[in-house]
Amino acid sequence: MDEMGISEFGRRSRLSAKALRLYDGLGLLSPARVDEASGYRYYTSGQLEQARLIATLRQVGVPLATAKEWLGLGPPELAERVTAFWRAAEADHAAQATLVTILVDRLTGRSRGMYEVASREMPPRSLLCLKRNVDESGAWAFGKEFMGILKDPRFPKGEGRERGFFCIYWGEVSADGDGPVEWCKPVPEAEAEAIAAQFPQLTLRVEPAHREAYVSLGSGEQIGTAQWRLAEEALRTWAEDQGLDPEQLASTPDDLGVRLTYTPSAEPGEAVWPDCEFAVPFA
Repeated sequence: MDEMGISEFGRRSRLSAKALRLYDGLGLLSPARVDEASGYRYYTSGQLEQARLIATLRQVGVPLATAKEWLGLGPPELAERVTAFWRAAEADHAAQATLVTILVDRLTGRSRGMYEVASREMPPRSLLCLKRNVDESGAWAFGKEFMGILKDPRFPKGEGRERGFFCIYWGEVSADGDGPVEWCKPVPEAEAEAIAAQFPQLTLRVEPAHREAYVSLGSGEQIGTAQWRLAEEALRTWAEDQGLDPEQLASTPDDLGVRLTYTPSAEPGEAVWPDCEFAVPFA
């Protein structure tokens, strides 16, 4: 075998020995052989391509957990994932720039442009839900799992908002910790129990009537943390303009929660991301 030590492999892959040890521990890239006596690690030239791929993914900001998931993909699918990731990163960067402008304008007393805010009265609804604690890297897979369930032909079909679903964030979800996330699909009250019986993995519950303020974020494909912050800032300003205490929006009732709502704009099964709204229920 064309073996080389960790120092030579690191030089050729442009990865440090510390990074290589980390990637080994996480299962991304393990040495071809470890000397039993000395513990010294040996790699082969055939592993250089994967090492360079990992290095490139990290350079563009792909999290390690995501990189590990992507390594098993074929080139076409990996290219799609990288393209989608970078589009989202660009959108997030643009939103961060806008957020900085808004912050500076607020601090200096100048006017600021934000998302347009609206409010609506929501009736009580029967919901089929799937709730789980997930971290940032697991949130995407959890959402895909739920959307896969919704494609089941046994689910009733509707038009526009009737086909919508939403995701409630009951706690903080980040790269460093997990929080409870609940995906929900409204179903007709008269059919709710019959539908629930066909999907035992889902929980049936009724959400109470409430009022919520919301902003439209566009396609759900490119929603990032910065867009959330922009939406929150817009909602605070809207509350002030309405003569409301902005803290009302920060203290969501216990039986409700901040949510992203998705309304499909295409027929089920089409590869089109639903339109997304950031909504905050309040008393």
